[in-house]
Amino acid sequence: MAIRFSRIIQAKQLLRRSSFGSNNNANAATTSADVPRGYCAVYVGESERKRHVIPIAYLNQPSFQNLLRQAEEEFGYDHPMGGLTIPCREDIFIDLTSRFCRV
Repeated sequence: MAIRFSRIIQAKQLLRRSSFGSNNNANAATTSADVPRGYCAVYVGESERKRHVIPIAYLNQPSFQNLLRQAEEEFGYDHPMGGLTIPCREDIFIDLTSRFCRV
């Protein structure tokens, strides 16, 4: 339980830093402005990254935790897109997140 909670805290801190911290990112102002409260933006894809806005509640899902572990292994917490990058195919990500809505 503590491991999951710490990963959620780290992911939230990363998202907060990527949204507000850097003026080098040209999309920083628009990124933070168009993400509603209770949601976060993630980038998904293997070669071409596409932005998705998801509920923060997804971070608690065990299958999403696996994606976070993969992201940590591949990128650490310094993501090339300036936000949380999920290293999986977009169709797999959409299939996975659509299952969360049915539960």
